[in-house]
Amino acid sequence: MVLGADPEILETVLQARPELVVIDAPLSLPRGRATIEDRNGPHLRACDRELLRLGIRFFPLTLGPMRMLTVRGMEIARKLRRRGLRVLEGYPGGAQDILGIPRKQAGVPALQARLRREGFAGPLRTRALTHDELDAVTIAWVGQLFLRGQAMLIGDPGEGLMVLPKPRSNRPDR
Repeated sequence: MVLGADPEILETVLQARPELVVIDAPLSLPRGRATIEDRNGPHLRACDRELLRLGIRFFPLTLGPMRMLTVRGMEIARKLRRRGLRVLEGYPGGAQDILGIPRKQAGVPALQARLRREGFAGPLRTRALTHDELDAVTIAWVGQLFLRGQAMLIGDPGEGLMVLPKPRSNRPDR
């Protein structure tokens, strides 16, 4: 199911009452940045600097289109948390790099085929999914890994954390 409008997303998540919601959007601003439009504040958070240390490419949340995504993600997260849900920021591209699976830029069919080989089913097996749907599958997988203790939180708890899978060599399932 593909959802678009914020009210539709909120209603669906609230009806499902998941143990964890992982959102594919920045959910915090860098410490010292008053607003997303603040041009003088820092551009990177601790979790962003950790991505750089890990060699994972990303778009800074202060970059043009990312600003809108950040504001939207923060608002959805705020509403879900206010309703008692646990919400974490995720990054499918980073997760795909750590898991050794192709990013959508390498080809959507390749990413879908790899997720099938990982054992995911449903629409993933019956139709071609969009790159956004495949990122959603990836980020849901990261949420499952986190609940099983096979994911890590990076960043600064006072600023914002991001969940990523532990490298496979550090996970008990491999």
